[in-house]
Amino acid sequence: MAVEGDRRLQWDSGLLIFLREVISDAERRHMPIEFVGLPDGATHLLSLARARPEQTASRNGAKGTCLLDRIGSRAIGAAQSAVDVLAFVGDASVAVVRLATGRARVRRSDLLVVMQDVGAHALPIVSLIAFLVGTILAYVGAVQLRAFGAQIYVADLVSVATTREMGAMMTAVVMAGRTGAAFAAQLGTMRVSEEIDALTTLGISPMEFLVVPRIVALAVMMPLLCLYADLLGMLGGAAVGTALLHLGGLEYYQHSVHAITLDDFTAGLIKAAVFGVLVAVAGCLRGMQSGRTSAAVGRAATSAVVTAIVLIIVSDAVMTVLFDLLNL
Repeated sequence: MAVEGDRRLQWDSGLLIFLREVISDAERRHMPIEFVGLPDGATHLLSLARARPEQTASRNGAKGTCLLDRIGSRAIGAAQSAVDVLAFVGDASVAVVRLATGRARVRRSDLLVVMQDVGAHALPIVSLIAFLVGTILAYVGAVQLRAFGAQIYVADLVSVATTREMGAMMTAVVMAGRTGAAFAAQLGTMRVSEEIDALTTLGISPMEFLVVPRIVALAVMMPLLCLYADLLGMLGGAAVGTALLHLGGLEYYQHSVHAITLDDFTAGLIKAAVFGVLVAVAGCLRGMQSGRTSAAVGRAATSAVVTAIVLIIVSDAVMTVLFDLLNL
């Protein structure tokens, strides 16, 4: 077989790929092949490619692994991830204890900036979500209670559900999507730009300098945001009660005040504080685990949101059962 070309031919990698396939086909057929008039650069690259044959084992190695190998690899990966999470939680706990005893390197200005970002700057979105959730609860309750002529108990339903459950839950979900992703993106970007490595080189603990302020800020601000969300949620329920159910504003207020107790507020605030810690830990964990590429930062932010929401749901279920056992 002879392949003729023109030395003046303009060529690119597509020509090399085509000629490599021709060579492979000729070798399978045990046919001699000769190149005539090819550009010097193409001839040189072909000779290099033929001098070093393709290693098919590296291409087919992943396909050749058996099911047990894949299961074992995933089990080892899951175990390693669990160890990394426990190590991060342990380091964060030690750093928080050092902060409480006044030995941690935490700048107060950084803490205040983070508190402002996770608190005051989150009020608009929390206001919107809490108010709409309150209206939804009131409307759903009104549809059922109207059949029994008990529309006034919409106030009880909205007040108890908001203060005990929905206020903390919806605020935590909003903060997971807003703040958890932001924490992961910030720390991931610092990982890419090697700022975290620079802190370590200077002898400054990234856990104390970067992670602890975010955990403390969210743990402090989440209960306050929860109280604010409770108020907006009850206002949303009152808007539905007065506009659609024609309930008196004073009557609705009295039923709401009599329905909720201190235990309801306590349960909601405890949940909010726990949710805040979980969201901060999830965001900081994924950010510190981020790779050193822009795509890895995006994956870290996505993983932070998913991890935070899962932890919120699981912890809420556990605390709900626990509070019931404690009559709280």
